[in-house]
Amino acid sequence: MTREQYSHQIKDLRSSVVAMASMVDKAVNSAVVALVQRDVSLAQQVVAEDRAINQHRWQTEEQALLMIATQAPMAKDLRTIAAAIHIVTDLERMADHAAGIAKIAIQTADQAPLKPLIDIPRMSELARAMLHDAITAYIEDDQAAARAIVDRDDAVDGLYDQIYRELLTFMLADPTTIDQATQLLWVSHDLERFADRVTNICERVVFAVTGHLEELAVSTY
Repeated sequence: MTREQYSHQIKDLRSSVVAMASMVDKAVNSAVVALVQRDVSLAQQVVAEDRAINQHRWQTEEQALLMIATQAPMAKDLRTIAAAIHIVTDLERMADHAAGIAKIAIQTADQAPLKPLIDIPRMSELARAMLHDAITAYIEDDQAAARAIVDRDDAVDGLYDQIYRELLTFMLADPTTIDQATQLLWVSHDLERFADRVTNICERVVFAVTGHLEELAVSTY
């Protein structure tokens, strides 16, 4: 295999990671929209499409492992391939969080809204922006950008804490709200974990560029 063909394989692997990130971004956005708009059909679509995301993860991982087995990559190339394996694993878990939100959207669609959903969509926007920028950092091998993204996780954690306190107040004031409030807590937890996994991606970007594994997500929460 020529160096040009090998470089093309590396580019294909990166493209596969980027494509999966796009699928995950669409899934979490659709799940939150379905929750807010009480759109059961859209939520069911998110749940159904989770299988395709899982399949994409396995295909990408197989692609990466085949390159390791057949090309014996060294140094930066090996780190790039290893990072891709870890990133698609986190992306698959992020898709699971999106599917979890969609399932809650289905379960609560026929219930009167407990409160206007403002902070949950905001959490989603922040987490999705983090994902977008993390994947850009991955494409551009920009470890400085990856490090900066991690700091933004505190804003997501802050919203999670705010939602938790607000919903706890609802439950204490009116026990009949416990079921729906608990469901919304799970939604906010899914989004908080989604953002945490973005920080994992950032750590892999730094590893791919520098060769050093570092724990970047040192939260103030």
